[in-house]
Formats: sequence, structure tokens, C-alpha cells
Amino acid sequence: MGVFEIIGPVMIGPSSSHTAGAARLGHLVRHLLGEPPVRVVLTFYGSFAQTYRGHGTDRACVAGLLGWAPDDARLRDALELAPTLGLTVTITTSDEDAMHPNTARFAVTGESGVTHEYVGVSTGGGRIRLLEIDGHSVDLDGTSDTLVTVHHDRPGIVAFVARILADAEINISAMRLYRKERHQAAMMFIETDTPVPTELLAAIGQNEAIDSVRVFPPV
Repeated sequence: MGVFEIIGPVMIGPSSSHTAGAARLGHLVRHLLGEPPVRVVLTFYGSFAQTYRGHGTDRACVAGLLGWAPDDARLRDALELAPTLGLTVTITTSDEDAMHPNTARFAVTGESGVTHEYVGVSTGGGRIRLLEIDGHSVDLDGTSDTLVTVHHDRPGIVAFVARILADAEINISAMRLYRKERHQAAMMFIETDTPVPTELLAAIGQNEAIDSVRVFPPV
């Protein structure tokens, strides 16, 4: 057991799972969206639904969406500040069975009009797992530098991206591939030991099968 598990994360708020974890979920969703969000419908399940006001889970999720860390003092006022920063927030709860007691669903619209839906859980001590993107089952914890592609499912994509990273001497620590159906849209998440320079994104994006590629740091 490490120090983090003993004393918890540095944070604003009363609960590492309901506040710090929620802020990290929101921050990860912002990175995955790839642009500033302008609208979000937050749906809380289980324990989140029952206690989100007292534990500041709603404020924390919104603070993360605004790009603020769990220890940012503005977290306390995130709901009030969000409209002034261009983010419209709707909070709902659900009594449906969830995959975890601390589950949040983010239906987010970015400034370009793109809309995505993300489902994540806070597992305790500020740790998180993102489990769903637009109906795709995924598993991300936001602890590593990560490269993500959206691409057409076809042979050679993994090798193409891995070769570019290898040539740049960037070591891959983990790789996950997700798809709904063969030869349709797919996503690839590559966690790396060091950040991927932005100049490599252009080289990766030259592959006609890759619709988008971006990187984000740990949250």
C-alpha cells in the first residue's frame, strides 16, 4: 500500500471518491472530448445520486470539465462559474441499477457541436475508471500519458502507429483496442511512459484509415 492509498489525494471537498474522483472523471472527459464543452447533462447513479449535493460531486464533475484539478479552490464555486465560462449544466439522478455505486454519466456537447456520452466510476481514494464511450465498453484510469485514435477497423493500424512511436523511442506501457463490429469504427488507447510530442500526431493522422488522433496527460 502506498502513501496515496493511506492519506488520499490532495483535494478540495470532503470525500476522495465523491469529490476528488468526480473531478478527475470530469477532467478525463474533457480530454477525451478534445475541445471545451459547452453543454453537459450529468446523471448520477447509486451513492452519487443520493449524496452528490452534500459531497460536492456535482461541483467536482463540473470543475473537471472546466479543466480544474481536484485541489483547485474554484471547485467550490464550479456550478456558479460554469455559465460565465460558457458551460451549461443540467444535473439529473437515476435509480436504475449501475455498474458501481459511484457512477456518473456525462452527455457532453463540445464547442464545435460534437456530442459524446461517457460513463465512469469513482473507485475510492480518488481513483477512477472510465467504462463506456458512446456505448463502447472501455477501461481507462487516467493515470498515464495517453494517445487515442478513432479509426476504421482494418489490418495494419496498430502496427502503423506502434512503428511511429518506436521510431521516436517512445515506449508503450499499455494498449487497448475497442470496436463494436468488425471493419467498422474503432478506438485505440495507447498509454506511454513519456508524453507523445504533438508533431507525431500529424504523421499518425496521415493514414487514411485514421479519422482523428490526439494525446492527453494524466489527470
